[in-house]
Amino acid sequence: MLGFLPAPLIAFIFLPLLVANTLLFSVLILLVMPLRFLMPTHRLRTAIAALLIAFAETWCRINNQVLFRLLPRIEWDISLPEGLSKRHWYFVISNHQSWIDIFALFYVFTDRIPFLKYFLKQELLYAPFWGQAMYALDYPFMKRYSKETLQRHPELKGKDIETTRRSCEKFRHTPVSVMNFLEGTRFTTVKHDRQQSPYRYLLKPKAGGMALALSALGDQMSCLLDVTIHYPDGKPTFMDFCCGRLRRVVVRVHKREIPHEAFTCDYENDAEFRESFQTWTAALWTRKDAELARLQEKEGE
Repeated sequence: MLGFLPAPLIAFIFLPLLVANTLLFSVLILLVMPLRFLMPTHRLRTAIAALLIAFAETWCRINNQVLFRLLPRIEWDISLPEGLSKRHWYFVISNHQSWIDIFALFYVFTDRIPFLKYFLKQELLYAPFWGQAMYALDYPFMKRYSKETLQRHPELKGKDIETTRRSCEKFRHTPVSVMNFLEGTRFTTVKHDRQQSPYRYLLKPKAGGMALALSALGDQMSCLLDVTIHYPDGKPTFMDFCCGRLRRVVVRVHKREIPHEAFTCDYENDAEFRESFQTWTAALWTRKDAELARLQEKEGE
């Protein structure tokens, strides 16, 4: 709709609207959140939690169906498996290249599966309004300790694991989609070279976080949704998106079976299971790397 305008002017109009939509629903969530602690019964507390999710889903719908349509037309090439349902539990993984990945995943999955709950770095909890709204929505906030920190403070060992367990146990009673970027950070050539990653288009996956989350969530997980995101015109920045320069997005989603052992075995203390789970994760990443290679080759034809 705004495609006739210069890119900076598109951003000047679009970005404040996106911020206003985010701020509006963050405030609504924060205003309603205290009711969860005041309700006398579990049923009423669950109803308030559902209302908070409804606010978040409405935020997504306004983004997807109103605000994004103000931008020059984005061509979405999306492939989804059959049988997705909001009544099931899903563990969702994806490659990670840009902040736009988050908007893309919300675009693809809103109203198709339960609202996505991302693993977030604890530092994001302090983002004004937005961070507290994510906390109210029971997003799992993770705090990772470096090897140096653990050497200085050995009492912190295992704290991040316990945080993961507590966060995921909240999801046992209501269908949820737990989202994890297994690479732990956005892909860059510098990070790829520093890791000496064996994959062409991916960083090394971190299997431990997924294994801990699956053991805490239990076997009510319907399946793994393995997402591959590809930007045919190159990796976009957030400002590329706001300026209307993002024109094409390719998303491929595959259902994968989760090994039953992931729900029962101890990743930290069972060396045999840890090795087998890492092998399974590496196989997922090898397939994803090959899919990205095919998508890249298709664009070069």
